[in-house]
Amino acid sequence: MIPYGRHHIDNDDIEAVIAALKSDSLTGGAWVGQFEEDLARFTSARNAVVCNSGTAALHLALMALDIGAGDVIVVPSLTFLATANAGIYVGADVKFADVDPETGLLTSETLNAALRELPAERVKAVLPVHLNGAMSDVRSTSLPSGMGHVAIVEDACHAIGGTYSGSDILVGSAPWAAMTCFSFHPVKTIAMGEGGAITTESDDLAERLRLLRNHGMERDAARFVMPDQGVDSVGKPFPWFYEMATVGYNYRASDLHCALGTSQLKKAPGFLARRRELACRYNDLIGELAPIVKPVPRSAPDGDGWHLFSVHIDFHAVGKPREQVMQELRERGIGSQVHYLPVHRQPFYQQKYGKQHLPGADSYYQKQLSLPLFPAMEDTDVDRVLEALAQVLNLRAVV
Repeated sequence: MIPYGRHHIDNDDIEAVIAALKSDSLTGGAWVGQFEEDLARFTSARNAVVCNSGTAALHLALMALDIGAGDVIVVPSLTFLATANAGIYVGADVKFADVDPETGLLTSETLNAALRELPAERVKAVLPVHLNGAMSDVRSTSLPSGMGHVAIVEDACHAIGGTYSGSDILVGSAPWAAMTCFSFHPVKTIAMGEGGAITTESDDLAERLRLLRNHGMERDAARFVMPDQGVDSVGKPFPWFYEMATVGYNYRASDLHCALGTSQLKKAPGFLARRRELACRYNDLIGELAPIVKPVPRSAPDGDGWHLFSVHIDFHAVGKPREQVMQELRERGIGSQVHYLPVHRQPFYQQKYGKQHLPGADSYYQKQLSLPLFPAMEDTDVDRVLEALAQVLNLRAVV
């Protein structure tokens, strides 16, 4: 069976986790700082703050910006649940923006259409999503005048190692973004089991993120709100004392996860290179299945994060619904997936905000399918996937 995505673990990854298991700390130890240092270097970011999932990263980012009740965040509807849910976690409202029907990405036009429906003073953040690994080129400069207070928080959970279209700026180091959020789930480019991180150029935001990921516990006496509780008669802090001036969460990542992440990060350039090679082979061969099957367009494939190889299929033209195509592929040993049901169509959000008409997101969803893409695939696996797809769709063979 060729799954749509799979982690790749070598002996050096296993040895790194064993080393962490043998160390003095299983959480809160040296591996956490090492991974943050390596990730900051890899993304060319000033600061990296690790946490236990991409969802936690998004939640922490909004908390760090003090977004809450009465505020609005703008999220493209074509994304995983977590991007929107982070707004609900902090008590904010979520405004869904439409996307380009071909790329699935938020654009300046769809963003501005969503913003025109909102009171400017309530909008506090826009969360562009780098879907499939392709860059959503929505920068702070595209916001209307009078909205300089709006923060850009990038959901780059699909896009580590990518660069912005037309530049060599790495995802995670963007000067126009307040923060960039990553995921290290097993199907992503690097795996921590579960894990996430936030990069930011702001030292103040990084400090606040670290506080919020650990219950809001402050141990630095210089920042105590009520220092008389935590110091002795000569002003020396009690060694056991901490203060909680704000509520945080247990969003820490363990040393075991960070040891694995540190080892995986060393191989990320090779993982990315292999993903791009496989994507290139797909693109070289898939033209034989046009116009029934077309790859989702990428503006800069050489700088793409290539988390998913996503295609559009005209299911109506072949007379088979998507679920049947997926089942017949599975019978031939090929896994596939759909990314995603637009979040504005989820029952929670329909009950909260009513039904919404976002034709770009709906159009993208109706024809999308993700084909297998992960570094351990052989070139012949790509051939096998496309041959199976041609058979299922009753099209002529491509190889």
